[in-house]
Amino acid sequence: MHQPSSDIAFTPAVKDIQRRRQSRAFYEKMEAQGGFRTGVTPELVAFLAVVDTAFLATATADGQPYAQHRGGPKGFIRAIDDETIGFVDYSGNRQFVTTGNLSENDRAFLFLIDYAEQRRVKLWGRARIVEGDEELTRRLMPDNYRARPEQVILFTVEAWDVNCKQHIPRKLDLADVAGAIGHLEQRLAAAQAEIERLRGLLGETA
Repeated sequence: MHQPSSDIAFTPAVKDIQRRRQSRAFYEKMEAQGGFRTGVTPELVAFLAVVDTAFLATATADGQPYAQHRGGPKGFIRAIDDETIGFVDYSGNRQFVTTGNLSENDRAFLFLIDYAEQRRVKLWGRARIVEGDEELTRRLMPDNYRARPEQVILFTVEAWDVNCKQHIPRKLDLADVAGAIGHLEQRLAAAQAEIERLRGLLGETA
């Protein structure tokens, strides 16, 4: 029997709890349709284009978990093909925990969040480190971004799901807020200039 893609997260233990807490019937309907989305779809590509924040989870060979923040300009995570996404790993504190974990356990999880639109996406898959590939680094490096590339992380997408927006705080990017304020200031200045023009016309006819 074909296993639904959501089984990557819904283990027998998880399903037992879903039954006990009466949510199993809902997820059985989803599983009947195949489960989570798989591969890199146009919907996922569109979401990646607006994301500037990600959390990458890995684990040691014996299962000790570790999560690390990754960020950059919007769209810093890019599609490579119909099952792979990737991003440049910039030079940081040089602990190399993620790199070490992936050297012995390639299972990985990406949590992507768009605070402005209150959206989040969960991705399960396998990741690997690519060192010394200058062409790939150039392909994935965001334009005019001031960071030193150290390596590339490629993530093979096995399953992904859109998470509920509930409880996501709405936060706006500083650059977006500054742009909106600048636009409003321009409109205010134009309105004030128009008011002064109309006052001048009224003065001429008085």
